Amino acid sequence: MKEKYLNFIRGVSINKTGKTGVVLATSSFVAMLFLELLRVMGVLTNAYIGLITYLLLPTLFVIGLIFIPIGWIKYKKFTGKTTRELLERQFTDDELQKSNMGSKLIRTVLIFTLLNVLFLAIASMRMLNFMDKPVFCGTACHSVMGPEWATYQVSPHSRVACVECHVGEGVGALIDSKLNGTWQMISVTLDLFERPIPTPVHQLRPARETCEKCHWPEKFYGSRLKSIVHYDKDENSTPRFTTLVLKIDSGEDVGKSGIHWHIDQANSVRYSSIDDKRQEMLWVEVKQEDGTFKKFTNRKLVDNEAEDDNTRIMDCVDCHNRVTHIYEDPHDAVDQRIRKGLLDRSLPYIKREAFGALISSFTTTDKAKEIIHNRINGFYREKYPDLLGVKSESLDKAISTLQDVYATNVHYNMNVDWGAYPSYLGHKAESGCFRCHNNNLIDENNIPIKSDCTLCHSILANGSAEPFSYLKQATNAARDSVMHEYLRAEFLEFFAE
Repeated sequence: MKEKYLNFIRGVSINKTGKTGVVLATSSFVAMLFLELLRVMGVLTNAYIGLITYLLLPTLFVIGLIFIPIGWIKYKKFTGKTTRELLERQFTDDELQKSNMGSKLIRTVLIFTLLNVLFLAIASMRMLNFMDKPVFCGTACHSVMGPEWATYQVSPHSRVACVECHVGEGVGALIDSKLNGTWQMISVTLDLFERPIPTPVHQLRPARETCEKCHWPEKFYGSRLKSIVHYDKDENSTPRFTTLVLKIDSGEDVGKSGIHWHIDQANSVRYSSIDDKRQEMLWVEVKQEDGTFKKFTNRKLVDNEAEDDNTRIMDCVDCHNRVTHIYEDPHDAVDQRIRKGLLDRSLPYIKREAFGALISSFTTTDKAKEIIHNRINGFYREKYPDLLGVKSESLDKAISTLQDVYATNVHYNMNVDWGAYPSYLGHKAESGCFRCHNNNLIDENNIPIKSDCTLCHSILANGSAEPFSYLKQATNAARDSVMHEYLRAEFLEFFAE
């Protein structure tokens, strides 16, 4: 068998072009088998090796196969001989002798063709499987996707593959994703991509095809207690509690109540925004009980010339726009680490110093880590030298925690700084709920969309010293006693129904 293979290789290697083709095809085939064996054994896991194994080597293999017939064509033109004469020169009479099943040469060519097709099919399947893995998406183009990869690994959906949300089902979606991926490779090669990478909200699959595979409407029921703890920048990093009862309820069964009322198919909220960022609404329409739509127009943008033909029906990602690649606010990042015990609240002014360290001006990640270390260590060395011995472990942990927070959220090479990717969940500044629930979006009677906080949540504490302060009886001396009584009554009435 080995001798037959060598004879066939010598036969098709008719000139330099043919020999080049044979070398390329053979070496790439052997190299891919070797690298694939190492990957199966777990020796190689790097995404760049995967690119070589599943993209570069199969490409070289195909190029090698193409070179072989090109060599024959060139040699045929150079010698002026027929294909039969060239075959007789390169192969023996026994290999060319005809039989009922064709000559030995024909059978050999067919066998190698089938093997080549099988090899390419397996390589293609392995390539697609490899390219569907998150490690490929996050590390193959590390300089570009580094920020997304960093946030993905610590996200609530870190065990959900990227393709589950970014690639649709079916052959058409697969082809579209690969064509888009080809353009992305060109963009990276020619440095044509934007910094930071825009959020691809217009390219994501519909939420009913992605989110609702796990979070289906029938499970959107009841209410959820949410406690948010913020810390003052005083010496004790005093905690302040905001406690909410989120009225989630069902998007399908309960009807016009709760947060998920917005995506109830019976209600159907649709809108048009100025651009794909979906921050400024041109108009919002809400389906009424009689099937008609009530329209709220943004009076500030009545004369805006932006196209409004891109109508969108509201779904999950209109609010949950950062469900995986979550970039934190520095205040919230510090608060969460204090609450989790990663930053020791017994360290004086830890909230103030940690926040200040994160938002300092840096030029590189390494420089940032150095400055964070020097600022935290320097402050306590100067102001509280007695703590260096008894709290040395807490200080080291605080420094490493802040360095990790910074490395996850800030990426200078991609112009990703604090606030580069705002979350629309909630209502900070003018984003989130306030994109629609504001006094500028009015109907034909100049009545704005309702913006009563208790439509979506009962408030049990708001920046209070205790987590359930509004459940206690209000005192007339309290500055917010009227609001206190209103919120307490609203909560009791809502849950008494």
